Amino acid sequence: MPPADAPAESDAAPEEPGSGPGDRETTAEPTGTEDTLDLKLTEELLALIAEDRDRTARRRDPAGELLGDPATWPGATTEAGVFQLVPVVLERDLAVLSRWMNDPAVAAFWELAGPESVTADHLRPQLEGDGRSLPCLGVLDGTPMSYWEIYRADLDPLARHYPARLHDTGIHLLIGGVGNRGRGVGTTLLRAVADLVLDNLPRCGRVVAEPDLRNTPSVSAFLSAGFRFSAEVDLPDKRAALMIRDRTYRDHL
Repeated sequence: MPPADAPAESDAAPEEPGSGPGDRETTAEPTGTEDTLDLKLTEELLALIAEDRDRTARRRDPAGELLGDPATWPGATTEAGVFQLVPVVLERDLAVLSRWMNDPAVAAFWELAGPESVTADHLRPQLEGDGRSLPCLGVLDGTPMSYWEIYRADLDPLARHYPARLHDTGIHLLIGGVGNRGRGVGTTLLRAVADLVLDNLPRCGRVVAEPDLRNTPSVSAFLSAGFRFSAEVDLPDKRAALMIRDRTYRDHL
């Protein structure tokens, strides 16, 4: 699961000490006629369930078709300008993405500061993966100014922490450059990207996000962009605000 969203800007059963997927407790009935098996949902068992769901989803939705191709999605006309998602090309985009990751305001949440190799190591598993997470540049009026990850939330470790639905699609983002922060651009682009997802992925009923609760500007931007606060969730690396934008209510929020 990628790190928290940068300026723009559920609940798993705890693992029992020493337990494994096959562990169980047996308690005798007072009558002595039968035993009741009380299965403990350990973290390992939840992982096995998630893996089985992944295999099922891949059979239904072959690799390469999980999220379509954002390069073919039309641009969005917004108050800030014409916005487009452009899939990342490592050789072309690594330098600018690494520069953004080393911005202290971004590094505080993404934790990818350092040489270009740090950012490259974050990007390669997505670029060489099965298509369940797509890294993209956000280009506004022809200028790259943000970074986005569009991912299948129902196939992500995040799904172990909230009641995921098939085809839930998640987004992470960061706004690169201080000139685009603090003036509502993040809110405008969040709404645009959520609309692009819903328009181009007809089986997706919800767009989800999990910004760090400490990142108040990011949470506020999601709320202003038509997302609703669903829950606080404890993730391995943060306590997050689960934000959801429902297809059903997109025209009312």
